[in-house]
Amino acid sequence: MKTKNKLTLKFYQNLGKLFYAIAGSDNVVRKIEFNKLKEVVKTQWLNIDAITDEYDEDAAYQIEIVFDWLNNQNNLDVRSCYNDFVNYKNEQKHLFSTDIKKLIIRTANAIANSFSGINKSELIMLAKLDLELKKKIHEQF
Repeated sequence: MKTKNKLTLKFYQNLGKLFYAIAGSDNVVRKIEFNKLKEVVKTQWLNIDAITDEYDEDAAYQIEIVFDWLNNQNNLDVRSCYNDFVNYKNEQKHLFSTDIKKLIIRTANAIANSFSGINKSELIMLAKLDLELKKKIHEQF
């Protein structure tokens, strides 16, 4: 998958926040959800671009790093994580191509489905995300 605009470490870090919010929307982040995220990062996100971090690792691994860091903080604040992602998306809307948005939705659904299917909390969060990614922000000239 090719992208028109160059993605950044911050892009991937905000995805880590978003996917953590999806996993934690039911107030529990399960190991199986993190494992599903790692699987999707390896099979789909690593192919997005060639950006690397300061350790010369693929920048897409920032998704896992941020997710894991947030999970280890034992301070489950999914609303804040979700809002951080939305604010970033709104500030950097040029990075969110149709293909990227579809991959975000697929990844979020895979995480939510990884443990006993999608529950009510996850369904609400996924619906909010879907609506957010479908918003057309009109620029005024």
